[in-house]
Amino acid sequence: MKYVLILLALPLFSATECGKKKNKEKITDEQVSVKEINNDSIPVCVRKFIDSASKETPPTPPVQVDEYLYNGKKVFLFTAPCCDFFNTVYDENCKMICSPTGGITGKGDGKCEDFGAKAKHIKLVWKNKEQ
Repeated sequence: MKYVLILLALPLFSATECGKKKNKEKITDEQVSVKEINNDSIPVCVRKFIDSASKETPPTPPVQVDEYLYNGKKVFLFTAPCCDFFNTVYDENCKMICSPTGGITGKGDGKCEDFGAKAKHIKLVWKNKEQ
């Protein structure tokens, strides 16, 4: 009787192991970086933007997102790929604060001329691998 039960249980255990092996996939670098981003304290709206920009081919602005401390608040600088685009600063709620650089003049929109002097770089959040 024991042998019959063992023979009946063996296919059950084998089937559960096969399912586990099928679910294992090779994880790409892009998926790892998105996973790291999701585990960090980056606002949801910034994560969504990065995820969207990562999927576009060819890549579109921005090419980089950096976290800064500016006027006592955490902000994110979205860097564009070229001089004619504004490099825009957003707060944690993805509300646009200003564009310190870029545009036709290269001097941004003039709303935060002190950004270069006052802002403290915290970390690189994301960088487009195509650039």
